[in-house]
Amino acid sequence: MKEKILPFRQVEWWLMTILIFLIILTNTLGAKINLDRLANAGSDLTAQYFAYIFIPFSLYGAFYFLHMKILPAYRRDGQKAKMILYSLLTFLTSWFIVGMFYVNADFGDVPFMPFFFISIVLYFGYLLAVHILDRLFVLTKSTSSVAYNVIRCILLYNFVMIFLTIINRYYHEAILIVYTVAIPLIVLLLLYNYFLIFRMKVKGNAKAAKAYQLFLPITVFILFTVASLANGNEEIFIVGAVVALFILAVFNPVAQSLFYKYHKVLGRIGSLTNQLDQKSADLQFLRSQINPHFLFNALNSLYGTALQENSEKTAEGIQKLGDMMRFMLHENNKDSIAVEREKEYLINYVDLQLLRTSGQENIEIIFNRTTDNCTGEIAPMMLIPFVENAFKHGISLQKRSWVKISLRCMEGAVHMDINNSIHRASGEDPERQASGIGLTNVKQRLNLLYPNRHELVIRENELEYFVHLSIQLKEGNA
Repeated sequence: MKEKILPFRQVEWWLMTILIFLIILTNTLGAKINLDRLANAGSDLTAQYFAYIFIPFSLYGAFYFLHMKILPAYRRDGQKAKMILYSLLTFLTSWFIVGMFYVNADFGDVPFMPFFFISIVLYFGYLLAVHILDRLFVLTKSTSSVAYNVIRCILLYNFVMIFLTIINRYYHEAILIVYTVAIPLIVLLLLYNYFLIFRMKVKGNAKAAKAYQLFLPITVFILFTVASLANGNEEIFIVGAVVALFILAVFNPVAQSLFYKYHKVLGRIGSLTNQLDQKSADLQFLRSQINPHFLFNALNSLYGTALQENSEKTAEGIQKLGDMMRFMLHENNKDSIAVEREKEYLINYVDLQLLRTSGQENIEIIFNRTTDNCTGEIAPMMLIPFVENAFKHGISLQKRSWVKISLRCMEGAVHMDINNSIHRASGEDPERQASGIGLTNVKQRLNLLYPNRHELVIRENELEYFVHLSIQLKEGNA
């Protein structure tokens, strides 16, 4: 599973939504103005009560429209004038609503509210910092999404903390304390659980995981106990005992459960990704193997042979070509086939090449193979790309050429060695651009289907190209 950049637009929206919801909820329940006082108060206190509710709500509304509607629309259609117009409308509307509650609650005589304009400057400052961060990672061609995620999370955390400091008049201070203290502690506890407990369990080191699981609550309990004895306050001891018990009995189990579910989901996604890659590779492989250029050469060779002699040799060639076509159409879409069928396909392919090059004294083709039947099963079309590549680049009707193939099946494994001359394709050759598709594809299939159970060695110089391929057909033989 590849690392990915977090969906920060949604993360930012959820964080602001939760914070503003808590602010509005606590203010509604009397965090700023006691509800008992409000029942017997005059209009001024009532105006302030509603101001504590609607000022944060109006700020959130402006953030929502800008962050979740206007800017994403601008990124999609690129219409700058539309973006500026809607941004101005959002700014003026929110300014009017906030100013109305601000003046009506007697927080100020004029609707020039420093916290409002500073919040806007802070928001666009955050966007500028994110833009610089994005450009920095693009310019340095950084591939570490983890580093990007960490830096941007720190940036977001500080942005929200500054915003809460700016509007601290409009909510209870406990929210800022929770944000600045509780959230970092929760993050540290999650990191502790993940790296020192969960990862240890995954690696099979259960004893170390158990030790780390007990170490933190015991340490917290000891620290609070020492503080209680030093201050002579029993309440500190009780708080320490509750915190230690909460970490041990609630936080750690919940965190481990979440991590296990996340790990399981990642495993499923990784498995599905490998299956998708395999199917994609198989599909691309099928497309690359139906080679019209080779088929036309084979048919032309059969046509020329039919003109020169009786039909016996031509019939044999046509039969081999038909067997190959049937193999490609009916067996090539299976997950695995008998190794003997793959061997028969190779024999037919080489025989057709011998037919095409017969009478050429400067061409040498040797195919050594075991006479016994090859047992076991193999993924279809796993060997032919290397043989096809050898004939594609190793045979020239004008120059001395050779293709030497050795195929051996023994002890649940297939071994193939190919040695061929090299004749570089010209720029006009229609196969020049596609010459690497088959080999690239079969390498991908080998890694997917036979991980740690195959050996592929490819060497070349100016005159020769050499391939050695060994495949262990069963995992038990690895």
